[in-house]
Amino acid sequence: MSSTPPAAGPVQEALAQLPLVDHHCHGVVTADLDPEAFQSLMTEGDVWPTSGVTPFDTPAGVAIRRHCAPLLELPRHVPAPEYLARRAELGWREVNRRFLAAAGTDVFCVDTGYLPERLTTPAELAVAAGRPAAAAHEVLRLEAVAEAVAAGGVEPDEYAAVFLTAMSEAMTERPAVAVKSVAAYRTGFDLDPRRPSNADVTAAARRWLAREATGSTARDAEENPPDRPRIDDPVLVRHLLWAAVDLGLPLQLHTGFGDNDIRMHRVDPAHLTDWLHLISGTIPVLLLHCWPYQRQAAFLAAVFEQVHLDVGLTLHHVGPVRARAILEEALEVTPFRKLLYSSDAYGLGEFYQLGALAFRQGLAGLLQDRVDADELSLPDALRIATWAGRDNALRVYGFSP
Repeated sequence: MSSTPPAAGPVQEALAQLPLVDHHCHGVVTADLDPEAFQSLMTEGDVWPTSGVTPFDTPAGVAIRRHCAPLLELPRHVPAPEYLARRAELGWREVNRRFLAAAGTDVFCVDTGYLPERLTTPAELAVAAGRPAAAAHEVLRLEAVAEAVAAGGVEPDEYAAVFLTAMSEAMTERPAVAVKSVAAYRTGFDLDPRRPSNADVTAAARRWLAREATGSTARDAEENPPDRPRIDDPVLVRHLLWAAVDLGLPLQLHTGFGDNDIRMHRVDPAHLTDWLHLISGTIPVLLLHCWPYQRQAAFLAAVFEQVHLDVGLTLHHVGPVRARAILEEALEVTPFRKLLYSSDAYGLGEFYQLGALAFRQGLAGLLQDRVDADELSLPDALRIATWAGRDNALRVYGFSP
């Protein structure tokens, strides 16, 4: 595979102009960042200030200096200190505006359940994109609602009913287009696939709430406010997945790559196979990110009608050069109506631009090569590009074109 961007051709031109639907993302920070804070948002791991290792010396860091620097009126490959100084000079509002505009995204589906920093709301994100047709919709995180219920005080035998009421109220107050679970972080997917009984949920809630009352419930400073318990009981996590089926909205599931509290061997989406059999014919299931399990996710999308996938987050971390390889593996057996675009950008406007750039270049390169080899017609390639970048998400979420 060539390490250079694909030569301009009709597929690349079409993808470059296509308004994207980013079906899973987060807000961007609403403050100027010091160097350490910026670098913390560049990585899924930690920043190690005394180690001599910096997130700028990663594929994502190199991509920022190569592809984001020109949008700040800097030369390509500018040294990191100069990049950070220029970013600070422009200020967060202008920086966010430039990168969100460059992404060329018209629709954002925003996960609002992870807020260790002050981030833009969905409405603020749409305004920052600076596009007349831009719209943003909320994705409601199941665990955040469950943890708020527990923090507010609830009896174990009332937990399931109070949770469903809280979900209904949240969706009335802030209409959501999907729900999301971070079961990958809490238990992994190697769970009993069956719906837990009411008695099982009550018993699990009693154990969980008792741990919370004694202060022994585990917390993650990045994901949970200090006054909120972390839901990590396998029965209660199963209950959330089945509650999502009952709610009837598309369900987004984090799989694969993520922060360092993930146990990677437990987040292979193939663990979901038995559960997917049980929920067949119900809700769309969107497998997010997937790396290094994009092939397993592709298999699930090929054999289960309701399963779709993206390789968001992965693309801006591997950079535009390797994005094509990830997309090629994801598309080996995935039906073309099942691949969606997402950035999973969080905090930094740079990741909106890089995610979109890597997706456009990677998909254009592989489709154009198939056209040139007469393995794909140009009309088919253009249709696949539009499906993946926009139309598949419009269909799954019921958005008007």
